[in-house]
Amino acid sequence: MGLLDIKNYMMQVRIASLSSLCIYFNSEANILRDMLAHWVRKGKMRQCMKTPNCGVKCGKCSVLQTEIYEWVI
Repeated sequence: MGLLDIKNYMMQVRIASLSSLCIYFNSEANILRDMLAHWVRKGKMRQCMKTPNCGVKCGKCSVLQTEIYEWVI
């Protein structure tokens, strides 16, 4: 898995949670966050959160599911 693999995948799906990216790339969340940050800095991707309380209040969603990345170009 490299930066271009992430780029190609995100160009296809357009939006994905960190959880689904971890599963697809069989990788740890912190490793993926660092790689995704590259594309965020370049303005190709943005990080979104579902809502400020999602995953905190009821406890049904993990933080990995509420951390969303969207390919913008």
